[in-house]
Order: sequence, then C-alpha cells, then structure tokens
Amino acid sequence: MAQYLREIMTQQPFTVQTSDTITAAARTMRDANIGDVVVIEHGQVCGILTDRDIVVRGLAEERDLARTTVGDVCSRELTTLSPEDAIGHAVAVMREKAIRRLPVVVGGRAVGIVTLAGCGNSWVEHGK
Repeated sequence: MAQYLREIMTQQPFTVQTSDTITAAARTMRDANIGDVVVIEHGQVCGILTDRDIVVRGLAEERDLARTTVGDVCSRELTTLSPEDAIGHAVAVMREKAIRRLPVVVGGRAVGIVTLAGCGNSWVEHGK
C-alpha cells in the first residue's frame, strides 16, 4: 500500500507561465483533460490556476480572456508538499485548508500533483 506522495502523485504536471493568457491556459487544460495547471514564474512554482479561477476571476469579472494573464487570476496562496510527505499528511492538509489539489514541489520546481476526489480519501490520477 502506498505511503508517500511520490508513490501516487501524477508526475510532470502541466504548467503555464504567469505571462500566458487565460485563453492559452484554458486550451492546455482542455487538451490535457485536466482542471488545473501549476503556474510558474522565473522557473519557480508561484501558484495554481483552476477551472474555477477562470470562471470566478475571469468570466464572472468580464475580463478579456485573450488578454488577461494567468498571473492576474491564479491562486497564489499556494500550499505545496514534498514527494517524501506521507499521504495521510496530505489528506489532513487538504481537509484543513479545504483544497482538492496539491502541487508536489522540490527546490521550488513542480515534480508532481496530487488530487483528492470529492470529500473522501479517494486519490485519483490527475486528469482522470
């Protein structure tokens, strides 16, 4: 049975730059059949952009999605974990902070992502 995030994380998560447009990020998400991308600035993880961010901070605010950058709407209050963190710790963090996706980071670089399906402990592969 898996004990650590390195055993269950989806490796090489999809990323976008803060300077990319929301439209470009949405296309990446569509093409990969995923609901989020990790946001990179100067080679380091700085946020996450979810489909909800696009709707709430993009569409609902009537922004021009072809001109608005990912950096303008992404979630920057980011919680990350290490591949060496225990799965139970990740579940506790996700419940405590009411988040469903956690980038897995080493040295500021995204190496994976884990997703908690629904409210339970059911881990799903990113993008499924």
